[in-house]
Amino acid sequence: MKRNFLLFTVLITSITFLSGCWDKSELTDLAIVNAVGVDKTENGKYLLTFQIINPGNVASEQGGGSSGIPVTVYSTTGNNLEEAARDASKEISRKVYYAHANLVVIGEELARENITKIFDIVERNPQFRTTASIVIAENSRANDMLKMLTPIDKLPANKITKALRFTEKALGENIDVSIDDVIKRLTNPGKEPIMSTFLIIGDPEQGQGQSNTETTEAAARLSAGGLAIFKEGKMEKIVYGQTARSIVWILNKLDQTVIGVNWREKKVPISFAVNSGKSEIRVKIKNKKPIYTIHIKAEGDIREATVPIDLTDPKVLQNLEKKIAKKIKKETLNSVKFIQKEKTDIFGLGEILYRESPDLWKTVNHDWNEVVFPELTVNVKVDVFIRRTGLRNNPYFSDLK
Repeated sequence: MKRNFLLFTVLITSITFLSGCWDKSELTDLAIVNAVGVDKTENGKYLLTFQIINPGNVASEQGGGSSGIPVTVYSTTGNNLEEAARDASKEISRKVYYAHANLVVIGEELARENITKIFDIVERNPQFRTTASIVIAENSRANDMLKMLTPIDKLPANKITKALRFTEKALGENIDVSIDDVIKRLTNPGKEPIMSTFLIIGDPEQGQGQSNTETTEAAARLSAGGLAIFKEGKMEKIVYGQTARSIVWILNKLDQTVIGVNWREKKVPISFAVNSGKSEIRVKIKNKKPIYTIHIKAEGDIREATVPIDLTDPKVLQNLEKKIAKKIKKETLNSVKFIQKEKTDIFGLGEILYRESPDLWKTVNHDWNEVVFPELTVNVKVDVFIRRTGLRNNPYFSDLK
């Protein structure tokens, strides 16, 4: 009996120390932010743009109905980002909620000016996830990009993040970069930031209306662009195509892509689909100078052959592997030389040297981008393996007269 009484007393006493939901918020009181855009105004202030979800409209769209625009966009200005964010309370009747923000868009003008200090507010905010993707609005402002309405993916921010991940996986010319990745590259020695760009194709004003989602061919659409190359927090250049792909490959971020090769004086009649692309960078110190080797491995299938070719012949396959390896090596070396001319170490060669030889890094880090990096010796080794030739060996037209 005494034991039960003691237990009851302890339970009653503990209740007084239990806390309630001191920071609870009702769903109807929240403005759920899906994406944030950052620009600079003509007078030097920050222009902060919020893409806010209209929950009722999104739900009805997913259920098959169509009752309205799925997002609303608000823009505010301030001398700093916190001031601009607080100013949003004048227009938004709910508490701005960042926990579901999965995208940050930076206008090109601001990116070329400097992005070094705009992420401090993100790191300090307990709601905002640093895993959110970040892209550059190529040839436009982030404000204009976040106003675009898109078909298929009703939430425009989702359109960008999905397209970014898909093109990274299927094409290899873009890369999905998070806020955390950018911060690490800005703060770590010997590694400069890179980001993918997105651009508006068509008439931006027409893209802001619901009619843009109700036609077979949208008047304006969002499309993945290239890779933005940064130096000391400023965007220097945007690269595309083979150069962008080689950069992604060197960074060991490439998943799949397609390599076209010449055969018997025919231009690119053979398509090699890379299903597994890997790379590794190693450094050796010789006479107090770093020498780098980029080792690339490509494994995949023959996906297209528009010339007669005997794919059952091992010598033919070996010849193809050599041609593919030669092309990958050439593209990689060209990309390395291009980036060396830009004098910005996006590959992280300086970081690799810092890990391998901290003492040597101390002697070169001050002149790394401007003097040492452009003159580095970088070798490329490529191994290619054709694993399959598709459902048939020789092209069906090989026997045609």
